[in-house]
Amino acid sequence: MQFRQQALAKLQSPEELDLPVRLARPQGWLALGVTVVVMAAATVWAVTGSVASTVSAPAILTHGQGSYLLQSPVAGQVTAVLARQGERLPANAPVLKVRTEQGETVVRTVAAGRVTTLAASIGQIIQTGTDVAAVEKVAHASDPLYATVYVPAENAAAIPAHASVDLTVSSVPAQRYGVLRGTVKSVDRTAQSAQTIAAFLGDSQLGEQFTRKGPPVAVLVELADSPATKSGYRWSNAGGPPFRLESMTLATGSVHLADQHPVDWLLP
Repeated sequence: MQFRQQALAKLQSPEELDLPVRLARPQGWLALGVTVVVMAAATVWAVTGSVASTVSAPAILTHGQGSYLLQSPVAGQVTAVLARQGERLPANAPVLKVRTEQGETVVRTVAAGRVTTLAASIGQIIQTGTDVAAVEKVAHASDPLYATVYVPAENAAAIPAHASVDLTVSSVPAQRYGVLRGTVKSVDRTAQSAQTIAAFLGDSQLGEQFTRKGPPVAVLVELADSPATKSGYRWSNAGGPPFRLESMTLATGSVHLADQHPVDWLLP
């Protein structure tokens, strides 16, 4: 009943046309101004600003020419192992002796390099085509190391020329010595199979490991030289580790992708 009387009184009263119009309070104008300024700044940043991003992927340190798998050309029993793991051999150097029905055969290197793996032992029975060794194709001990980062294929197009790369080396404590610095030398635009990677690295297990999430793209990284460090390469910490790096050392590479404008995310 009370609400009905108030409504009737409102209808019977003259319009309050003579009352002054109440404008927005100063606090409201201030909030509106701040909102406009923030939106304008965000628009300018979206168009002119840039956002850096990286992609992390497994990597390995090697010499530039990679490795090859040495296979036995005959079937028989291994009677002698003539090479040592880690030994650097010239082309056509003896590695194994294999006794066959026709006599004794010497298995020799195809190209000069360093023996990284010996997969045969004395007394072992092997077949024609059996992998007996992995040989890294390097002529001199002073040949530089490179890093190969196996990046997911969908990220390959976003890698700019000479992009910077940070490498966390498995044998180097990153908290103490930092990360290894490098730059992209080339990007192989063709996705690689496990067999292709195994042929380059001379290790079938690594081929399977690097393709576990799908065929990746190989990104060759040139390591930054530094005569002031023991390793011969530049690190995020000045000195780096107090030892030289070995080839076939695993690492994780963080590749810096091309910067993007935030507005690009909104465009198709």
